[in-house]
Formats: sequence, structure tokens, C-alpha cells
Amino acid sequence: MSRQVVRSSKFRHVFGQPAKADQCYEDVRVSQTTWDSGFCAVNPKFMALICEASGGGAFLVLPLSKTGRVDKNVPLVCGHTAPVLDIAWCPHNDNVIASGSEDCTVMVWEIPDGGLTLPLREAIVTLEGHTKRVGIVAWHPTAQNVLLSAGCDNVILVWDVGTGAAVLTLGPDVHPDTIYSVDWSRDGALICTSCRDKRVRIIEPRKGTIVAEKDRPHEGTRPVHAVFVSEGKILTTGFSRMSERQVALWDTKHLEEPLSLQELDTSSGVLLPFFDPDTNIVYLCGKGDSSIRYFEITSEAPFLHYLSMFSSKESQRGMGYMPKRGLEVNKCEIARFYKLHERKCEPIAMTVPRKDTVSRLEEEMRSLQATVQELQKRLDRLEETTQAK
Repeated sequence: MSRQVVRSSKFRHVFGQPAKADQCYEDVRVSQTTWDSGFCAVNPKFMALICEASGGGAFLVLPLSKTGRVDKNVPLVCGHTAPVLDIAWCPHNDNVIASGSEDCTVMVWEIPDGGLTLPLREAIVTLEGHTKRVGIVAWHPTAQNVLLSAGCDNVILVWDVGTGAAVLTLGPDVHPDTIYSVDWSRDGALICTSCRDKRVRIIEPRKGTIVAEKDRPHEGTRPVHAVFVSEGKILTTGFSRMSERQVALWDTKHLEEPLSLQELDTSSGVLLPFFDPDTNIVYLCGKGDSSIRYFEITSEAPFLHYLSMFSSKESQRGMGYMPKRGLEVNKCEIARFYKLHERKCEPIAMTVPRKDTVSRLEEEMRSLQATVQELQKRLDRLEETTQAK
């Protein structure tokens, strides 16, 4: 009989640690809008979340250090005339944030150091080009002042924020239906999109050409999300024909069959994937879920390895993901999420325990196993004595 060996991984013991109450952001009114975005964006300076606002769309920006109860009269960024659907911090300037809204515009804002003291109504740039609501905004990862937006008019626009002009348009001939997700590759040379027509496309934006395309990566009718991961692969989340949630890994050069396809559960929330290229870990956060699953991606079969799951009692309305430069690496932190509750934002640190801690835990586990075996032997002897009498 062959003995199964547990796969060796540095991240097998990663665990999530929610922040204490005084490190959370209390009494914030998270948006009730139905839309599959994270509703939260964070960087090493600020935390921003889309909030409920009367008479238009608004979002809240707070310095990371300003935890605790948030004043109900705190100043908001409130220049949109309809609800905000997505926000994204610029990766090259921690004071600049972009927002997309139901009023068909994209606005770029500059937040002063220390946060807002008065409501911010004037954007530094207003980008107008969409004819329907804008649900996705994403900054180029390597080029400064380049911003992508995707709207419900089935159009993707790439903007030069410096001039306020659209430098590239991918029209309805590329995406004939609603665009569910857009993701830049790490070098910004390609974009990966998922669409309501049940196709995932990899597009070279400079030429406007589709490099690769996969029809029905998941058989279900619910939204699919796709992100680039390491070594020319993409990861998709979606639903099976029986409405079971799935995660799949694909080689962009051979999209006929997935490298790995795993079924997770039967929950209805759309899974939002967050990929960490430094550790090759992908985190899956479902809106309405109370858990975060994480998987490790490797270059050898079976390619996608389930690691563990962080669970809590409260369900999440949205999720923000901190860039690696904002983490406390001296505390072995490899990722940090900002989980949106109905009236609260809660940081969750993902930590790799130090080697001596892992060794101590494994030693305790071996000791417990030896104790269980000894108790089992005693129980067997007691049963034999009872039968003999």
C-alpha cells in the first residue's frame, strides 16, 4: 500500500488574521449598488470605498492610519451625478485615484496628503467617451498616465490621462455584449477580457487584435472573471451548468482544454480573483461569502493546488487588495485584504508563520498523534479485559 505524501510548499500554513476592533474602519455606509466590483481600493497611503450617497455618486477616502469610528460628516469625493461603480488607485502616484460611474464618465482625482478636509467635487480630469455606465477602470501597470475603462456600451477605451484623450478604442465589434472583467498583463502588453457572450479574449491593445479566444470556459450562464497569472497562463472563475462555482487555469497558447478545473461549492456569489505574482498565490473572494480561498499555482501538474481557506462569521460586500509595497513584511505578511461589511471595513492580514513556529506546531501535532495512539491501545486492552470477564 503506497503512503500518500503531502506536497511540500512554503505557503501550506498561510493563515488569515483579522484586525482588532480599533484597527477597523467603523460606521461606514457601504454602497448597496448591485455590481460585481470590489467596491474598495487601497494603497500604502489611503483606503477608499464606494459608499451610499444621496443625490449622486460618492466614495470615501481615508488615510490608512485613520482607523476607528468614522465621523458621519466626513468629507467625500462627490463629483459624479450617479452612483460610482468602480475605483482604482494609480500605481505610480499614491495620491491619484480614478472612478467610473453610472453617469457614463470616468473621473481622475488627486487626494491631498493627510486626506480630505472638505468635500472634493472638482476632478483633475473628466474623461467622456462612453454612452452607457462605466463599470470597470484599470490603470496600466507600467506606463504612467494610461488608464483603461470599460462600459456597458460594450466599448473599451484606453485614455491618455495627461491630455484627456482616448488613444485607443475597442468597439462593439470586439465585444458584442456586456464586459464582465478586464485585466492587464504584468508588462501591460496584453489585456484579458471576459464577456457576456461566454467568451474570454486575450487582446493586444496596440493593434486592436484578438491574440487568443476561448468559447465557454465555464458552462454556466453566470458571470465569468479572468485574470493573468504567471508564465503565460490565465485563471478564470465561473459556474458549471449545475450552478456550481468553478476555478480553472488555462495556457494562453493552448486554450482547448484547461490545465486544471476545480469545482468549489454551490454558492451564488461571483468569485473575484486576486493574484500575487511574487508568491504565485491566487486568492478567491466571493461577494456575499464569508470566506477567502487561496490556491498556489505551480509549473508542474496539477498546476493549481488548494492551500487553505480563511473563514469568518460576517459576509463580505466587497474586497480591497493592498499592493505588496504596503505590507509589513517584517511580520511575515504576504497579502492584506480590506473586507467590506455593511457598516465596517476590516483589514485581514495573510501571514506565513516563521519556520520555528511551523516546527513547533508540527512537533505538537506529532505529540498529539502519539497520545491518541496510546489512548487507543489502552482502550483496546480494556475491551479485551471486559470480554475475558
